[in-house]
Amino acid sequence: MKESWKTRCVRYGFNLFPAYRGTGARVIYIAEDYSEITIQLPLNWRTRNYVGTIFGGSIYGAVDPMYMYMFLKLLGDDYIVWDKAASISFKKPGKSTLYATFKITPEEVEDVKRQLKSRHSLDRIYEVDVVDETGLVHAVVEKTIYIRRKAKANSENIVSLQKP
Repeated sequence: MKESWKTRCVRYGFNLFPAYRGTGARVIYIAEDYSEITIQLPLNWRTRNYVGTIFGGSIYGAVDPMYMYMFLKLLGDDYIVWDKAASISFKKPGKSTLYATFKITPEEVEDVKRQLKSRHSLDRIYEVDVVDETGLVHAVVEKTIYIRRKAKANSENIVSLQKP
């Protein structure tokens, strides 16, 4: 799927945002419908650790916000989405540029909406591989995403502060 002008502008914004910029990573692709995002993390002076490989904090920071952000966009304003937990498993030192691609299918989004019709909230666990240009896995990140519907304002639940 192509990038739209809107997602291209969002990509530029991500790359300029100080907290994300500090990881040393760059978002290189956002699908028009926000169902896919790809990031790139080069080995350079900003990401290199003491032993000359990519700093683990940069790897985690590069992937941290993506699933939460995607669900916020895919579900819309009627839902609350938060990162709940994360773990990272380092497989090989990063000695070259690393990449990660995040995908959420339309079926996954519909399943979340369907389940939240009968449940207050749910946790979803996602795994993303951080790979080099040959596809060799250097780290695996597991993210737990908390999702719930926003409470709708109800006239019965509003307490009047006016004097009788």
